[in-house]
Formats: sequence, C-alpha cells, structure tokens
Amino acid sequence: MAPDTQAVKQYLLSLQNRICEALERADGEAAFQQDQWQREEGGGGESRVLRDGAVFEQAGVNFSHVMGAQMPASATAHRPELAGRRFEAMGVSLVIHPRNPHIPTTHANVRFFIAEKEGEAPVWWFGGGFDLTPYYPVDEDVLHWHQVAESVCQPFGEQVYPEYKTWCDRYFYLKHRDETRGVGGLFFDDLNAPGFERSFELMQAVGNGFLEAYLPIVERRKADAYGERERQFQLYRRGRYVEFNLVYDRGTLFGLQTGGRTESILMSMPPLVRWEYQYQPEADSAEARLYDYLRPRDWLAELA
Repeated sequence: MAPDTQAVKQYLLSLQNRICEALERADGEAAFQQDQWQREEGGGGESRVLRDGAVFEQAGVNFSHVMGAQMPASATAHRPELAGRRFEAMGVSLVIHPRNPHIPTTHANVRFFIAEKEGEAPVWWFGGGFDLTPYYPVDEDVLHWHQVAESVCQPFGEQVYPEYKTWCDRYFYLKHRDETRGVGGLFFDDLNAPGFERSFELMQAVGNGFLEAYLPIVERRKADAYGERERQFQLYRRGRYVEFNLVYDRGTLFGLQTGGRTESILMSMPPLVRWEYQYQPEADSAEARLYDYLRPRDWLAELA
C-alpha cells in the first residue's frame, strides 16, 4: 500500500491537540502559546509552548511538516541511499520540564519521513518513542512507565518492547558521561517492514500511550515537598539534557540542517539550568541514589 501522508498529518495534528489539552488540565493555571511558522524551502509547522505554570515550568509540543529538494547530511549519513531525493518529514515532538524536582522531565516524539525520486519507488519510514528523566526516581513510577511502554508494544509482537527498550537505552546515552539520559522507555526508527498500515498503527500506539505513561506520575508527585537543595540538583541534572540534545540528538541536527525554525528546534532546552565543576553527590544521599538508575536495567524484571 502506498503511504497515505495526509492521514499521517491529520493524526499528528490531532495528537498535538490532545496532548496540549491534557497538559493544560494537569497544570491547572497556564495555557499554551501558539506560533505558526513557515519554512522558506517548503512546509512549516506550529509550535506550542506553556511557560511558568503551576506544575510545568516549561512544556513544548511542536508539530512540523517540512519538505525539500534533498535530504540533509544528518539523514544521508544514516541512510546514504537517500542522497539526491526530495523529501517530506512530519512529526510531533514534545519536551516537558516540570517545576517540582520530584516530577521527571520527559520527551516524546512520533514522526514520518518519505523520500522520493522520479522513476523510483518512494523510501519511507516511521520513527518515535518516549523516555523519562527523573531527578529523584521512584520505583513505582519507573515500573508504571515501562509497563505502559510494554503494553503499547504488545499487540505488535513479543519482541517489540525488548527491542525498542534496548534501542532507547542505546540512543539516549551520553558517552562522555557514561550515563543513560534517564530510565529509558521506547525508541524506534526506520520502521517500514510491516507495511504502511501496520507501521502507522504502531506509531499511533506509541503517540497515544504517552499520556497514559506520564500523567499518573505527574499526579503522584506534584504535591511532593522540596526545597532549595532539590531545586539546585534538578537544575544541575538538566544540564545533561542540554548536553545530549546539542551533542548527540539526530532530530536537533536534522532540524537545524534543514533550515527549520530555530526557536522551535531548541524549545526542548530547559528554561533554567546550571553546571558545576566536578560535582559529586554526598555519599548515600537522595541525589547519589539517582546514579544507580542511569544505566540500562531490566526494569520490569527488577521492580515488578
């Protein structure tokens, strides 16, 4: 079956709306600012950012649909057979930086690419996933996150969750820190082998599963007490988020190399962050406990 790009676009726009509405309800005070933008070479999108809320210090939920005459270097390095093809790329990407250090930061993304060349079959694929970055991890929350991730994958085969969970651990890894970015989740790319319909269904399952995975954690942690110590640790650990996005993230590189809207691409950055030279947490402290979570682990086996 030929890819139905219009159906994908309509789903992504609906997903953006549903997630923004749910986050506004969860916050209870702030609303999303909406900015529509156009890209000179082709396409555009809508960026939505919520700031200074009661629960969320900053949340960005972006939709983009861009097109161009040839793929950027970040894509052809990964898929050299795409050189010289015109392309369309569309997706929803979000990053949420909560105010309370006991609520994890989170990221989710679902996307679709198609690259075409006259006289040849189109090359297309889906990608996406979601991951969780706690500062003061709670086993109940980590288990819930991965249980939802497993349930999202279950209809598509027993091997899907272990494969995408491992892919997430491998992708969201800061080599220079020897740490995972958080406790992982799901990550997949280049999905087309099951055919368009089945691949699209899997992408939708991941997109739809995000709120089920994240909002219960927000509700459990949003009233937890914290002070300046916890806030400073949160700001320090947010630095890892910046490091990953600027050094390793393919989506950031793709956006910048395709002439995307810089403000939208970098909305993933936290509003406040700090670095500290040779920081070491106190032994046996709540802060030190985090570091045992920053490595690949079989969370379902360990915590269930």
